[in-house]
Amino acid sequence: MRFIDLFAGLGGFNLALTSLGHECVFACEIESHLQDLYEANFGLRPAGDIRSKGLIASIPEHDILCAGFPCQPFSKAGEQNGHDCPQWGDLINYVLEILSTHQPSYVILENVPNLEKHRGGETWRQLKKRLEHWRRGSFTIDSRILSPHSFGVPQVRDRMFIVGSRHGLEHFKWPSGEGYPTPDLKSILDTNPPEAKPLSAEAIRCLDVWQEFLSAFPTSEGLPSFPIWTMEFGADYPFEKRAPYSYGRAYLQKFRGSFGQPLTLLPASRVMDGLPPYARQAVDKFPEWKITFIRQNRSFYQKHHSWLDDWLPKIREFNPSYQKLEWNCKGCPRKIWDYIIQFRPSGVRVKRPNTSPSLVAMTTSQVPVIGWEKRFMTPREGARLQSMDELNHLPDASTRAYEALGNALNVQLVRLIAKALVPSVDQPTTVTVGENSAKDLPIKVGERAAL
Repeated sequence: MRFIDLFAGLGGFNLALTSLGHECVFACEIESHLQDLYEANFGLRPAGDIRSKGLIASIPEHDILCAGFPCQPFSKAGEQNGHDCPQWGDLINYVLEILSTHQPSYVILENVPNLEKHRGGETWRQLKKRLEHWRRGSFTIDSRILSPHSFGVPQVRDRMFIVGSRHGLEHFKWPSGEGYPTPDLKSILDTNPPEAKPLSAEAIRCLDVWQEFLSAFPTSEGLPSFPIWTMEFGADYPFEKRAPYSYGRAYLQKFRGSFGQPLTLLPASRVMDGLPPYARQAVDKFPEWKITFIRQNRSFYQKHHSWLDDWLPKIREFNPSYQKLEWNCKGCPRKIWDYIIQFRPSGVRVKRPNTSPSLVAMTTSQVPVIGWEKRFMTPREGARLQSMDELNHLPDASTRAYEALGNALNVQLVRLIAKALVPSVDQPTTVTVGENSAKDLPIKVGERAAL
């Protein structure tokens, strides 16, 4: 069947559907450098801005519409303006216009899981209604939140998938994660790839300091499940009934701020600077989760201050995000260099090496770190996490590569959905083998392809 690929990016829909024997007849991508890559990888030059005058009428007839429409308006990481987003919020209207104009038989859409809950679920209820009853036809619509790690791909990446058919969905069943192997991140990693970006000396020094913390922690106790916020160690500023901002600077000077620093030593104009950055917001009350974390960290310090006081001066040398730790390896050996690490605004996050955190498009600072090799994950390894190892070309600049991969969709997951939704095409594929089993993984996962 013929399909179109809207907001195409690196071409995840193209990889998935062509592997099933379908033909891409049109693609659309606003970024010129991604247009160049798409053409190099697929031999088809994408059109530019979908909002261009006359573009919709020029789209070739097609059977399947695919679109990973921009997620920023609905993502928890953004302002969540939804359809009111001035830059991207109206793009779904153009998708609906294409459906009305060309009336394809099937639709496959992808977005962030928060779309389902945005504005109390009202955004998704309205969008579903519009998809089911567009101007010159209607679809039967279904949706589900899925992650590739449930299908053997070593990346935790929840995404909302939406499928629709003009012929009903009685034949359709969402792919099941049964029968797939346990994800193993090491299966997609190279060994000391020369192009990998090494950790900075400061990052290594920071992680060494956190290793000292892990080594000093009593072996008879389990590590905290809550994030460790060292700036709360010794602090006693008020936070439970009201946020510090609501008390006024003169009142706050009675207390101790970050690391127990007496706020009375600061001029009134700088009192708020003596608090942890997360405690400076101009709000009347903190959310419950923040109140709980602050309370837990102060109790933790009271219990362990006898050995923490000797360690604290070392962690104070670093920036605030380095002064927080999320240990997500409960019950595992306390060896920080054995794990996957992320430097996040919320702190240093340490994870087991079975899956990667979700690739993030907005910043390169959150690229996963391969602890045992003291390096960042490479773009090619990131492509494998998105089941995109078939791509011959990735962006030359690593910053653009990480951004594009963070915005991409997982090919393996889309292929399984499309296979269940659209009638099969009697055409052999060189990309995958098997029938909805562990062998359905892309053949090249774990192989070492060159950039």
